[in-house]
Amino acid sequence: MQYKNKICTMLWIQPHSCFRTGLFLAVLVSGMMKHAWDNYRQYGWGHNELKPIARKGHSTNIFGNSQMGATIVDALDTLYIMGLHDEFREGQEWIDKNLDFSVNSEVSVFEVNIRFIGGLLAAYYLSGQEVFKIKAVQLAGKLLPAFNTPTGIPWAMVNLKSGVGRNWGWASAGSSILAEFGTLHMEFVHLSYLTGDPVYYNKVMHIRKLLQKMDRPNGLYPNYLNPRTGRWGQHHTSVGGLGDSFYEYLLKAWLMSDKMDTEARKMYDDAIEAIEKHLVRKSNGGLTFIGEWKNGHLERKMGHLTCFAGGMFALGADGSRDDKAGHYLQLGAEIAHTCHESYDRTTLKLGPEAFKFDGGVEAVAVRQNEKYYILRPEVIETYWYMWRFTHDPKYRQWGWEATQAIDKYCRVSGGFSGVKDVYSSSPTYDDVQQSFFLAETLKYLYLLFSNDDLLPLDNWVFNTEAHPLPVLHLANTTLSGNPAYR
Repeated sequence: MQYKNKICTMLWIQPHSCFRTGLFLAVLVSGMMKHAWDNYRQYGWGHNELKPIARKGHSTNIFGNSQMGATIVDALDTLYIMGLHDEFREGQEWIDKNLDFSVNSEVSVFEVNIRFIGGLLAAYYLSGQEVFKIKAVQLAGKLLPAFNTPTGIPWAMVNLKSGVGRNWGWASAGSSILAEFGTLHMEFVHLSYLTGDPVYYNKVMHIRKLLQKMDRPNGLYPNYLNPRTGRWGQHHTSVGGLGDSFYEYLLKAWLMSDKMDTEARKMYDDAIEAIEKHLVRKSNGGLTFIGEWKNGHLERKMGHLTCFAGGMFALGADGSRDDKAGHYLQLGAEIAHTCHESYDRTTLKLGPEAFKFDGGVEAVAVRQNEKYYILRPEVIETYWYMWRFTHDPKYRQWGWEATQAIDKYCRVSGGFSGVKDVYSSSPTYDDVQQSFFLAETLKYLYLLFSNDDLLPLDNWVFNTEAHPLPVLHLANTTLSGNPAYR
């Protein structure tokens, strides 16, 4: 942060004025993006992610065993939005020459969809470069075999070469995951829109129709569904991991359809009413939180992932039932406040992976294995949405606090790393620069400090990896014949 005055002087802006307008902060975040990208370019190029301390490539099982350049694809639209056009061209060139999907590699359908297809589509819509659309359609074709199940609910993983699919071994009774098979709609609708081929649209609408027919305990969607039998697995419901983006995509399906997909809006409203009734609670200290339903019991714990819901409630406020827009905007603000407290109550001012509301402990992680911060974006995502809808300056202030903490405690000479204990004054690093740090965390910070006319929410809907896709005006497309869009 020591170059604050220098940057403002370069921009011919007085430092105080520069800070107040948010312009300096946006420039600062773009500098963080360049640090992350340049080190990935030097030490991890073509690998999925970077180990910034070991200074070498990194990957996890969600990407299979191949070097698919996940960070390149995930970062493209952020580079473009920030005006880092030389870096964007580097990424485009690598994708054009090296991104190959005909590999014998088993990948996560969900992760590849939100990061790769979402990233490629967003890069196409922003830049107009055909290569991104071509690659997105090629990859989508490789994911389609995952839907070859007795119910049409896709497998969690698919081999890009053989088309053989399977589910995670840890998932309840061989089930698929709600947040995985329920987070395909935005990208697949755009694929049908761009290609004129209804196959992608039909796949995700089939999932929706199946879910609509099923009984839901207490109106809640369990996180597990068996793709062979079409029955729910164990009755565990979460707005955090395993459930989160399913609810997000119901709302965003409606928004992306120019508010014509009223079926999706009804499903969202019904789900949110059940969530508010059964999962949303207020702690003894007055903090609103969203717990997790496990076998008839509410666990008073909230994950960092769940913090996205503050932004979702705000985004869905307009158009909500019974004139409850003000209520949902307030609920979003309360979740944002709780998640800020989870950051503020740590030593590093960075939020833990999960935090409890039990026995006098509030918004604090208890278990050692929940005290880590892996560069996650969800809290900053909610700050950005709340800023867009309220322009309350506290959201920029909170975003500035997070920016400072990330730059102070996560920046290393070779990039940015997660930390293992946010309550320790001398934390150890996990040595992973996650691709979503470039796709989401830095993008949301940049947008938080930028003007509202940069990607206005009337025209763009962000997928769950923060890749912006345009609102579709469907009157003249192949999709408009479906009753969901009437």
